[in-house]
Amino acid sequence: MKKWQLTVIAVIIFGILLTGCAMKPTDQFAGSFFDTLFTGAEQYENFNRVVELLPTSTLTASSRPYDFPDGTMMTLPGSFMYEGKSVKTDNFLAETDTSAILVLKNDKVRYESYSLTGGRAVSWLSMSVAKSFISALVGIAVEERHIESIEDPVTKYIPGLAASAYDNVRIKDILQMSSGARWNEDYSDPASDVARLGQTLASGGSLNAFSATLVRDRKPGTLSLYNSTDTQVLGQLLVNATGRSITDYMQEKLWQPLGMESPAYWIIDGVGMEMAFGGLNATARDYAKLGQLYLNGGLWGDRQILPESWVAASIVADAPHLTVEANGFGLGYGYQWWLMDGKEGEYSAIGVYNQFIYVNPVQELVIVKLSANSDYGLTNDESSFRELETIEFFRAIGNQLAPN
Repeated sequence: MKKWQLTVIAVIIFGILLTGCAMKPTDQFAGSFFDTLFTGAEQYENFNRVVELLPTSTLTASSRPYDFPDGTMMTLPGSFMYEGKSVKTDNFLAETDTSAILVLKNDKVRYESYSLTGGRAVSWLSMSVAKSFISALVGIAVEERHIESIEDPVTKYIPGLAASAYDNVRIKDILQMSSGARWNEDYSDPASDVARLGQTLASGGSLNAFSATLVRDRKPGTLSLYNSTDTQVLGQLLVNATGRSITDYMQEKLWQPLGMESPAYWIIDGVGMEMAFGGLNATARDYAKLGQLYLNGGLWGDRQILPESWVAASIVADAPHLTVEANGFGLGYGYQWWLMDGKEGEYSAIGVYNQFIYVNPVQELVIVKLSANSDYGLTNDESSFRELETIEFFRAIGNQLAPN
């Protein structure tokens, strides 16, 4: 979990640094956010108000908001084990600048707390957690026959990618971050792919146009290489196949039927396209509803929002290159979901700065953690990322809630 975790923010900051201009709207934003990333500076006063600072589209709250019922409230474990050492929970939450923790078991709230600038009605930038929402929308579009099959080449729906790395690449391979596209995330290299993507965002350009610039590096479906442009292509696929914006389609297919209680916001590029790979801002309770939907096999109340078969396929590594062992950093990969080792079938949406929607189907557990870890990226390893440590924290919560 090294380079991929920095992608969402790094693509933006690179554009700012390399072009000398902010994406929009205020010098204050550039000063207080972009210029301080990965320096140890606090970010919790920015992640809660992206809608004030960047161009966004809006998802409106559901006309029939769903309120999770309360269960017996728990206290968090005082400590948990990570790499053979005891970690104090209070220290861990403080050190990762945790703004929200929400624990659901059996569809009931068992713990909920907010800190710093977090709050029940506060929308928070979730970074790559957005990828799992895009995956759900692709599944719905397949069910509705807007997309005939994920075995189709993506260029059947996006002919403009025919001369790019994505020419004749299966949609499934893109879902599994196995497109075969060349991708360089060297943030010290001004000619890197990340830098070019950042320049596109900063200059008000088109993310879709950027996707068409990538070139083939390997045979698709042979290596899972985390590449946020893969998700951006899935976003373009949704728009082309449905004839609607991501925001519009998501409003009808997820936000309204899941009873989302608060508005949410997508960061958009200079031509109005959603930043599909990491631009969603929503509340902890509304993020939790995606986790609960997957835990329920796509069923919400008496309505099958997402095909059960799509959920099942999304959370397994169905080829050797997708397994925990193949990826080499403790996680496997499905359809835009990270997969844990162990016997309980855990999976999670994960975003930079420690954003999580964690699901444990055996324990019927969903946990959301929203954060602004100010140490994030100071090192290029787990010591500042703390993702695997966070998973052990979630497991400790599950163990505390487990009977006997």
